Amino acid sequence: MPRAVPRATPSDDPPPQPPVRPDLDDCCHSGCTQCVFDLYDEALERYELARAARQAQNARPSRRANTQGAKSKPPADPSRSTPSRGKPGPRR
Repeated sequence: MPRAVPRATPSDDPPPQPPVRPDLDDCCHSGCTQCVFDLYDEALERYELARAARQAQNARPSRRANTQGAKSKPPADPSRSTPSRGKPGPRR
């Protein structure tokens, strides 16, 4: 018998964490091709992209949220409706 898959919760997808800025003493000041500050800038850019993507994801309402509590339309009265396609109905 297949086991039920638990639903994802916000704690399953933690927000991205900003990178730790290196201290001035972390740099050797010898002009490395990959300075710790260059690596930090790259990590900061990735963090900002991930944060923006998460905010965009959270800003979009889910389908389930749109259907809960929404007012439903009353059923249409067939005698008062007009056909949407084909020949027009008879005039009254």
